[in-house]
Amino acid sequence: MNSSFNSYGLLGYPLRHSLSPKMHNRVFKELGIPATYELFEIKPPDLSNFLKSLRSGNIHGFNVTIPYKQKILEYVAPDEESLAIRDIGAVNTVINSNGILKGFNTDYIGFGMHLKDLGINPQGKRVALLGAGGGARAVTYSLISSRVSSISVFDIDPSRVDSLIEMAKKIDINFAISRADDIENLDIKNKDLLVNATPVGLKKEDPCLIKDEVLNKDQFVYDLIYNPPETRLLKLAKEKGTRVSNGLGMLIYQGARAFKYFTDTKVSIEEIAGIMKKALMEE
Repeated sequence: MNSSFNSYGLLGYPLRHSLSPKMHNRVFKELGIPATYELFEIKPPDLSNFLKSLRSGNIHGFNVTIPYKQKILEYVAPDEESLAIRDIGAVNTVINSNGILKGFNTDYIGFGMHLKDLGINPQGKRVALLGAGGGARAVTYSLISSRVSSISVFDIDPSRVDSLIEMAKKIDINFAISRADDIENLDIKNKDLLVNATPVGLKKEDPCLIKDEVLNKDQFVYDLIYNPPETRLLKLAKEKGTRVSNGLGMLIYQGARAFKYFTDTKVSIEEIAGIMKKALMEE
């Protein structure tokens, strides 16, 4: 690699085929920025050493995915622009400033911008949320900020839901958020918006988490998964006449905001997102 190039990338493990390098490298090229974006597939036992090595390397920033979005909080310093990460309790973007790691969350920005693109106004909506991990926390932060009416959450780990509820109450002590003991108790048929923030659907053999009778055409179903582009959940919802979206738009918008953190470019998020979208449309 040319040492004059700044290096950026995606930190996670395992890293399946990611679209992020294609997105970011296209923007670097079109804006004439000497930088590259790659994959940092780091096993959990090696995470600490990887982060320590940043003090002497040329990696200037990175995005964070499973399983490190919450773990990375232990390593980053608070920054005036990154206060949301303390509320959300998850980081998906890190800037390496001379060995000091500054953490940000752009997932909640990406989710909110994509909903707006889709013509969905969350205000007053009743929400059923599958999952309570890092992605779910960003979604919850965005939805509370957008003044949804209520959120009901299910996760196979009840302690994660309790932590999510604690986060929500810190944002708004009066916010109506509740834990469902099982998927049936999410009462999806009486919700306006269903969001899947679990990894269920990534694998071809994954089941659909819900039954078709809980869906109707007046709802909106959003799956954070973007690869495959149509999970079993989205396929089922479309067959019921329900409006749906995968998480590709969220990926693009969060990536565009992360790019601005990385480079401090004056180019707008919308313009960066447009370049990223164009890159993904090509074979």
